[in-house]
Amino acid sequence: MSTLTDEDRKKLLEIARFAISKQLANQDDISLPKDLPQSLMEHCGCFVTLHKNGDLRGCIGNIEPISSLAEGVKQNAINAAFKDPRFPPLKKDELPDVTIEISVLTIPRVIDFEDGEDLKRKLQPGIHGVILSKGFSGATFLPQVWEQLPDKEIFLEHLCQKGGLGNRCWQDTETTVKVYEAEYFSE
Repeated sequence: MSTLTDEDRKKLLEIARFAISKQLANQDDISLPKDLPQSLMEHCGCFVTLHKNGDLRGCIGNIEPISSLAEGVKQNAINAAFKDPRFPPLKKDELPDVTIEISVLTIPRVIDFEDGEDLKRKLQPGIHGVILSKGFSGATFLPQVWEQLPDKEIFLEHLCQKGGLGNRCWQDTETTVKVYEAEYFSE
């Protein structure tokens, strides 16, 4: 992940809002602009988070670099607005009250840990996004979630619950823990 310029950030936020607007207008042709800079064509993971009047209204993303950043933002904006199972699909009259946030992720790396205390020592609140997984279950919290859950144990317990892994999964060395960093910005 290379550092984005202010112009790159602005362009990504425009792509996200444009994609949601086109979907609300039932227009399926949501083409990306042709003259995008190389920085937006790099493959990297990203999330799009929607807030309405300060409250979460949708958040969808991909951790792995499966598409260009511009394409990922477009698809994740549509999915956050219309396919987040926690919320009903966004309605046209809500869009003016929605603020878009984009998180651009580094490639996750595994953290080896001896026990829960060792894991807590290795985590950096506000810097690390965390992925917990075991078997076919797993969940992630973006680095921004530390703002709401600054205590490491509470953060990890909530993440375990989100993944359906039981409150204490983070203490089990059979649980895979990965961390990543994110550059995030909003309208």
